[in-house]
Amino acid sequence: MAKRVQLVLNKDVSKLGRAGDVVDVAPGYARNYLIPQGLAVHSTPGILKQVERRRELERQRLAELKQQAEVVKKAIEAVKTISIAKQVGENEAIFGTVTTQEVADAILSAAKQEVDRRNITLPEVHKLGSYEAVIKLHPELTASIEIQVVPA
Repeated sequence: MAKRVQLVLNKDVSKLGRAGDVVDVAPGYARNYLIPQGLAVHSTPGILKQVERRRELERQRLAELKQQAEVVKKAIEAVKTISIAKQVGENEAIFGTVTTQEVADAILSAAKQEVDRRNITLPEVHKLGSYEAVIKLHPELTASIEIQVVPA
C-alpha cells in the first residue's frame, strides 16, 4: 500500500475537509489534483504554526461575536413586549399579517438594537392578541420577545 501524504487545505474541499484542516491523502491525489489546483500545500512545521494561529484568531472572533449577541439579547429581553398597530376588520381579524420587518423595526425603536429580519421567526398572526417571536442572534443564542397586536 502506498504511503499517505499529509497536506494542509487552503480551501474547502468537498468530502475531504475545510480550509485549514490537516488531511492525509494518497500521493497521486495530492500531486495531480490538490497541489496544482492550489487547494492544499505540503504540511511543514511552519505551516502548522500558521494554521494554529489562524484557528486561534477565528476562535477569538467567534467568542467576540457571541459576546455581542449576548448584549443584544439582554437589551431585547429588557423590553419584554412590543406593540404593533394594525387595521382591524370583523372578529378582531387584522388586514394582512405582521411581518418580520415590522417586528425588526419595532425592536429597533424600542430596544435600540438592530436585528436582521431574516433571523426572526414569527407564528401566523391573523388576529389581535399576544404572540411570541423568536430571534436567532447567534448559532448558540436566541432571544424571545412578546408582540402585542393592537388595533390602529
